[in-house]
Amino acid sequence: MKRGLDVVLSVVALLVLSPVLVAVALAVLFDSGTPVLFRQTRVGLGGREFQICKFRSMVRDAGAGPYYTSAGDPRITRVGGFIRRTSLDELPQLFNVLGGDMSLVGPRPDVPAQRSLYTEQQWAQRCSVRPGITGLAQATLRSQATPEQRLALDLRYAREHGLWLDLRILAWTLGRLSGQGSN
Repeated sequence: MKRGLDVVLSVVALLVLSPVLVAVALAVLFDSGTPVLFRQTRVGLGGREFQICKFRSMVRDAGAGPYYTSAGDPRITRVGGFIRRTSLDELPQLFNVLGGDMSLVGPRPDVPAQRSLYTEQQWAQRCSVRPGITGLAQATLRSQATPEQRLALDLRYAREHGLWLDLRILAWTLGRLSGQGSN
């Protein structure tokens, strides 16, 4: 049932948000050129690697730096700062959801280098669910979560996941985005 809901909601979101997708793509293009999309290897269900797709919010070849960003990161473009604050950079991940690599809700997918931050048991638990565009950490703490809080919330989601929790996380996420776009 979750997969069906992911597909239906992703298709609806892509149709409804298609003007926004085009506008963001054009903004990225005019601000910092091509490529408009950023692809990166992430880890998904069962530890399988896949290519995540996002609007590019950093300068070209920024992937040579660390996998995390900090406040004032000089790699973030002018348009990139806006699309990150508003989470518009995440919209192309709806295609990852349609392809089955991601879900609308689940732990945010890690890059392979983050594997070393987990114990074997934690990694197995985290990879037991499909990663999501939004998750418990994003819905409750957004980008203010410490790595420890994020880990705890990701593992909690893996233990307690279900349709009711997913619907609550989606509602919390939409509430945060509509009420606090600057977080």
